[in-house]
Amino acid sequence: DGNTYQTVLIGTQEWMAENLKVTHYRNGDPIPNITDNGQWANIYSNAYCAYDNSLSKASTYGLLYNFYAVADSRNLCPTGWHVPTKDEWSNLIEYLGGASVAGNKMKSFGLGSAADNSSGFTALLSGFRQIPSGSFEELNSQEIWWASPIYQGNYYSVRVSFRTSNALLEGSLYSDICGFSVRCLKDS
Repeated sequence: DGNTYQTVLIGTQEWMAENLKVTHYRNGDPIPNITDNGQWANIYSNAYCAYDNSLSKASTYGLLYNFYAVADSRNLCPTGWHVPTKDEWSNLIEYLGGASVAGNKMKSFGLGSAADNSSGFTALLSGFRQIPSGSFEELNSQEIWWASPIYQGNYYSVRVSFRTSNALLEGSLYSDICGFSVRCLKDS
C-alpha cells in the first residue's frame, strides 16, 4: 500500500516499530473494511477497520484486523516480513526481562508512570474491536497483537496494558472476529 514503517532491532529480532496499516494483501487483493458494528460482530471472513473508523487514528495507531484477515495465505505483512509466532513473541518478552517488566519497555514514553519505551518498540496502546457488540474499546489503555500460528480454535495474542507493566502472551482467549493490531517481524 506504499506505507513506510520505522523498524527497531531488539536483540536479534528486527521488528516494525509501529502497527501495520495495510488495506491490501501482499498480492494486491483488497481486504474488506467493515465499519458497521453489527456487521463486524457477525462477519466470519476477512476484515479490517480503523479505531472508531477514523483515518486520523489509523495513521497514528495502525489498523485492526480480525483472525480471518491475519490467517489468510495471501499475507498481510510486506515481503520479507511476517506475523510473529508465539515463540517469537516469547523471545521478545524474555529478552526484555520477562512478562512482569517487558510491557513498560515496550510502551511509548508517558503511557504510565514507568513506561520508558527503552526497547524502541513504541506500543501506543491502540485499543481493539470487541464482540459481541463490534464496539471499539481501551484506546490508550491496552493493546493486543495477533500471533501465529493462527488457526481456528487455537490462536494466540500478546497483550500490553496501560495499567500494568506486564506483556502477556495469551492463547485462545479471544474470538476470531475481534479486531487486534498486527506487528510484523523481519524474516530471519
